[in-house]
Amino acid sequence: MSADATPAPPVTRAPQRQQPELLPAVPAPRRVGERIVLLDNAKYLAIVLVAVGHAWEPLREGSRAVTALYMLVYAFHMPLFIVLCGYFSRGWEASPERVRRLVCRVAVPYVVFEVAYTLFVRWTGDDPDRPVSLLDPLYLTWFLAALFVWRLTSPVWRLLRWPLPFALAIAMLATLSPSIGTDLGLQRVLQFLPYFVLGLLLRPEHLGLVRHRTARVLALPVWLCALTVAYWAVPRMNYAWFFRSESAQALAAPAWYGPVMTLAGFGCSVVLVACFLVCVPGRRTWFTVLGAGTLYGFLLHGFVAQAAEYLGWYDPAWIRRPLGEITVTLVAAAVMTTLCTPAVQRFFRPVTTPRTAFAFRGRERGFGRHR
Repeated sequence: MSADATPAPPVTRAPQRQQPELLPAVPAPRRVGERIVLLDNAKYLAIVLVAVGHAWEPLREGSRAVTALYMLVYAFHMPLFIVLCGYFSRGWEASPERVRRLVCRVAVPYVVFEVAYTLFVRWTGDDPDRPVSLLDPLYLTWFLAALFVWRLTSPVWRLLRWPLPFALAIAMLATLSPSIGTDLGLQRVLQFLPYFVLGLLLRPEHLGLVRHRTARVLALPVWLCALTVAYWAVPRMNYAWFFRSESAQALAAPAWYGPVMTLAGFGCSVVLVACFLVCVPGRRTWFTVLGAGTLYGFLLHGFVAQAAEYLGWYDPAWIRRPLGEITVTLVAAAVMTTLCTPAVQRFFRPVTTPRTAFAFRGRERGFGRHR
């Protein structure tokens, strides 16, 4: 699919291998090539923050500093991914070719890893009786289910006159509806929806605004202010609001908190996403190529994070001291970097994107085939 809304003249090229990723790379016109490099860099750095955030989870208790950093990261790292998903879905249409590609790159990995994580939690004893259920996403598989739903609905959002206000209204109503339940992580699907719609509305020139000198000057004060607010909010706020997985009632808050927190959280997250993109290098770096492996890092790091707790890696007392917290952060970043490398992609490709050609008819059935 094209990253630009305006169709480009067809160009004959030799067939190239398609590499799956959390935020699929989209061919872009040369005039926005730098911005695509920017987004590849952003995907890698953001996926590292995902791993670091999960690594910090066992360290939150008793550490106000770690909890403040945890809240700050969770305020924007998933909104960033979802905005980029929307940006790359701008030209998505429900054609047979693209539906097949969506099934192969999102739905099939969801099924594979939902089963794999279920077996893993049985083995670790965290939930030995948990059944395999494709309707109740386990751990991080909710994102694949949500991405599947968001992308299928993207043509609808492009038809609406005011798509973003409408998406925000749906998200606010979701916080008032505890009866929605956990099927397909629907609370998250609805509460994170405005970020996907925002991505659909973005254009390359909007991304160019974050590279302006004024934005660079303002980014540091914003980060310092956000960190200060996060540190202040640790004993005063339930950080579960950033998960977007519960209604206001489920979080023991008055119903009117839900819509207010939806709007406030959206505004804060968008500002932090912009500030993050300001700080991301716009030139090709050593980690630019790793932006194409975010799917592998995202899906595989969960096993490492869960195994770390199961094997008692957090038990030593020094882990909960500043040196230990820094060590955990660096190890999480190194593990995620390794999982995004081309070598890991080649090794796990049969699992991450298994062959599905037999399930499709016609000339387009090769989307699940390894080439």
